[in-house]
Amino acid sequence: MATGMGRGLGPRGFLTEEEKQNMPKVTSKLLLRILSYLKPYWFQFLLVFVAILLSATVGLLPSIITGRIVDEALMGRDMALLVQLLLAAFVTLAVSQVIGVLESYINAWISQRIIFDMKNQMYHHLQHMPHSFFTTEKQGDILTRMNSDINGVSSVISGTLTSIVSNIATVVTTVVALFGMSWKLALVGIVVIPLLILPTKSVGQTRWKLLTESQAKQDEMNQLVNETLSVSGSLLVKLFAREADEYKRFVAVNEEVTQYALKEQRSGKWFHVVMGMFTQIGPLLIYFAGGWLIISQGDPTLTVGTITATVALINRLYRPVQSLLNLQVDFTRSLALFTRIFDYFDKQNTIFPPKHGQRPDVTCKDIIFEHVSFSYDPEKPLLTDIHFTVPGGKMYAIVGPSGSGKSTVVNLIPRLYDVKGGRVRVAGLDVRNFDLSYLRSCIGVVSQESYLFNGTIRENLLYAKPDATLQELEEACRAASILDFIHNQPEGFETMVGNRGLKLSGGEKQRLSLARVILKDPKILILDEATSALDSISENAIQDALEKLMEGRTSIVIAHRLSTILKADCILVVKDGVIAEQGTHEELLAADGIYRDLYETQFRKVLDYESDHSEKD
Repeated sequence: MATGMGRGLGPRGFLTEEEKQNMPKVTSKLLLRILSYLKPYWFQFLLVFVAILLSATVGLLPSIITGRIVDEALMGRDMALLVQLLLAAFVTLAVSQVIGVLESYINAWISQRIIFDMKNQMYHHLQHMPHSFFTTEKQGDILTRMNSDINGVSSVISGTLTSIVSNIATVVTTVVALFGMSWKLALVGIVVIPLLILPTKSVGQTRWKLLTESQAKQDEMNQLVNETLSVSGSLLVKLFAREADEYKRFVAVNEEVTQYALKEQRSGKWFHVVMGMFTQIGPLLIYFAGGWLIISQGDPTLTVGTITATVALINRLYRPVQSLLNLQVDFTRSLALFTRIFDYFDKQNTIFPPKHGQRPDVTCKDIIFEHVSFSYDPEKPLLTDIHFTVPGGKMYAIVGPSGSGKSTVVNLIPRLYDVKGGRVRVAGLDVRNFDLSYLRSCIGVVSQESYLFNGTIRENLLYAKPDATLQELEEACRAASILDFIHNQPEGFETMVGNRGLKLSGGEKQRLSLARVILKDPKILILDEATSALDSISENAIQDALEKLMEGRTSIVIAHRLSTILKADCILVVKDGVIAEQGTHEELLAADGIYRDLYETQFRKVLDYESDHSEKD
């Protein structure tokens, strides 16, 4: 795993309180699930482990050869042997490096292939999640799972997993070599290791505490900067003349951040001094023990070369032993990473397409809501008994107070949500028995917020019909009153619309969205505030196109504009989870009920406003 100081992530060797509280439970099921992603690449993993073992073994040779250089070449004054041994040491170093490069290459290949597999699986899984998932989950969380978390798997494979194997191989081969040369010096060298590790843990905890407190103050300073130097924040500061006060706040927080940084740096300097001293204690003790055994005890099994090789091998033990002591932390963070990924994989899709979905002809067929109930929150029912029929080929308008569930009603037709009770039928068939892709291909939706991909006008239009000809594109755009605008652009259909269509005005985006639906040529049309982003001139220009588009189609329109509602064959008034009223404009006005209230409070004002402006023009 990658180490370092980060949000909710402690330094190597320490778990944050958050990590301790959210520590994943280690189960055989979880481990087997992780291994299932590694299984397809077992042969490559075998090559990596063989390479690690070879590298650990070959890595011993330079230290052992150093002992021979001292005992045989230098002490024996043999120049030829010295050259041979130096060349041998160089070759072993080169071979070890080459093996390391090959191991890293295979490791990287495995990591990237596993990431490739997991991202494909995640994208496919998320594509088929219900619409409710995307309305409740934060987009940042989705991107984190897709990118940061899955990319972090690379660190687990190439870092944690191979590091564990490499460190174990290094420790085992080194210990075997040490005891093979001199068990006495090996014991002396190993006894020193705790003297190196214990101070590291103690100083590390102190530095971690300072880093945590420093990070908290840094967050406070960032919050202050973000609030007071943003567009809205800076305006508020100026209007209330609080520049001096905010500056004092910033200086105070900045002083605390600076003091914590100085403390952390000071502890770090002393830490390196102490570590440098302890690192030298091991070799010094080995030299002392070796010298005592040779000089005072006359040990015939020891030589100067043996002592030199032992010192080199002991230094080789320190880093892997320390890494293995952090195994629990690395293992916990690796499991936590996979747990977060699996948490998304385990989110269930509640909109299931039937195994043998049907594809009936829906052209000019009735849409029937039979006592439909629905709620986003079980404790807060939104629709309780929606019951109505839209005859095939007719255009119905849905009106009602804000938040009454108008958009929810139409979203049940393409199964963006499923009913909690009752059923929605199209052409006599429950929409849950339709082939899901076929059902949605028969429905054209123009919503209040038009969404365009960051591409060209042509690419956005072809999303509805990938094989559309230029003539078909032009006809659709002409019908949506957007063709002249496109022709006036230097790049024509190749004009970039920008992220979410930001290079276009609201009306241009809406008309382009309408053109896309026209190109789709749906049998059922749903317009959810489809002309809300258009001014009166644009709306009038496109109204004829909409009327032509609705000819021969079963249409449901949600609108606040009276001009649209007046053209409906029937008006449905939604309130308190039911269809409270239905009828024509005149019938509903005569009923003197909810619709009349809406007419007086919403539609009449809009009508008067448009009438006043048309007279001025």
